[in-house]
Amino acid sequence: MAQSRRAVVIGGGIGGLTAAAALHRGGWDVTVLERARSLEPVGAAISLAPNSLRALDVIGLGDEIRDLAAWQGDGGLRTPSGRWLSRTDADAVARRFGGPLVLLHRATLVNSLAAGLPAEAVRPGAAAVVADPGDADRPARVSTADGDLEADLVVAADGIQSAVRRALFPDHPGTVYSGFTTWRVVIPVPGAEFASHETWGRGRIWGSHPLKDGRVYAYAAARTPSGERAPDDEKAELLRRYGDWHDPIPAILAAARPEDVLRHDVHLIAEPLPAYHLGRVALVGDAAHAMPPTLGQGGNQAIEDAVVLALTQAPGQARGNSVGDGLAAYTAERLPRTTAIARQAVKIGRLNMMTGRAGIAVRNTTIAALSKAAPLLFLRGFDGIANWRPPQPPYAAGKTPAGNR
Repeated sequence: MAQSRRAVVIGGGIGGLTAAAALHRGGWDVTVLERARSLEPVGAAISLAPNSLRALDVIGLGDEIRDLAAWQGDGGLRTPSGRWLSRTDADAVARRFGGPLVLLHRATLVNSLAAGLPAEAVRPGAAAVVADPGDADRPARVSTADGDLEADLVVAADGIQSAVRRALFPDHPGTVYSGFTTWRVVIPVPGAEFASHETWGRGRIWGSHPLKDGRVYAYAAARTPSGERAPDDEKAELLRRYGDWHDPIPAILAAARPEDVLRHDVHLIAEPLPAYHLGRVALVGDAAHAMPPTLGQGGNQAIEDAVVLALTQAPGQARGNSVGDGLAAYTAERLPRTTAIARQAVKIGRLNMMTGRAGIAVRNTTIAALSKAAPLLFLRGFDGIANWRPPQPPYAAGKTPAGNR
């Protein structure tokens, strides 16, 4: 009987758990080391596009998550006064990209991913560092407070300030501040009925979206100095910045408590890494390619990373017969794609966070005119992103139209 290969995953977020689930399904003995004392994620909701849902099909979760889709009917882009600049709808997204867009709480996705792992595989409260990345002739070594672990493969999913990334690529400049901060809430808003929308103001944006469980997910972003915080509380800051914007924004703010509001500065990796692996260690998600949230693709790309990584390590694949061959294939497949998406997210951030009045007027007029002439204009920005498919089946299960499998 062939000896089971061992993988250690550093980080129990969405990218790490997806990698762990995919490797476990491929026959790997997996251990997930999570620094926090529980897997309860810090964050609010996540938007999953058809590309990541097809990746989740590989590990048998795609349809379970598709069932959580709440966006029905119209949505689109608005101005602070409430004027619609462009409109689209859920059916148009599904037709163009082969599936729905799903908004759900991060905790829901984390719980679904963790359920696919043996209970003993996840070790919360276990900080870890890579002591030796290993090579073709020796395993990698991960150090924890309880001792060292050897692994045939280490998956570093330790986030935007990844210690593993710094250890593997000490000469890389790391992350930079994007120029804007974000706020997020997931709360019940009694009586709120509205179409999903994103609203672009002057150096500020807001988004409001209903969730399947009846709550509302709202987010905001604004240009601010790095590290700045409200003098009182972040709800008060949101009221100052967005309290006079169109409905349902005032109702959402009225329903939120100060403790409901999460605020985080946005950092990104501006200079791409030379590779997403070294030795027997692979970087996934924000550890590899942190990007602004302006395309909603950060978590989606982490899921793609995780599934592609596992597929490159599947026994008997043409991609190679060793861990090293698979990791080289992983970098070759993921680095160009994620670099292009990250650059596009930066460009979108410059557009929707404009501050000049004249430029904003031209931007809004152009968007409105083009939207009338070509109603699907907004969706074109996701061509080549949302229609991605895993490098091999199985994917696209029963709830996805057969023609898009």
